[in-house]
Amino acid sequence: MFTAYVVVTVLAAAANAAAATVDFLRAEWVLGNMTKIGVPHSWLFPLGVLKATGALGLLVGLAVPQIGIAASTGLVLYFVGAIITVVRARWYPHIRYPTSFLLLSAGSLVLGLAAT
Repeated sequence: MFTAYVVVTVLAAAANAAAATVDFLRAEWVLGNMTKIGVPHSWLFPLGVLKATGALGLLVGLAVPQIGIAASTGLVLYFVGAIITVVRARWYPHIRYPTSFLLLSAGSLVLGLAAT
């Protein structure tokens, strides 16, 4: 069980770190997506900070389980909010991205709880 937790957690951390990096670089496609779903561009940096903090928390959580649980819980809530935002904007083709991040974060949470 612990091996599955480590694998899923590292994947979730890597995915969120990559997403945060793209946010910090202000990629044009990210700005376009934000415009389509009605999120102000000024939110890009704070959203990137949340993803980067979550990624770091997941990795720290491999040594300190309570931090990993908190980080994965925060990321689950973040991506539930992202899915709600996409649904409210009725931009359904885009829903697969936050859903995949949600599944990774939820997997890390469930496996982390099972491993402790």
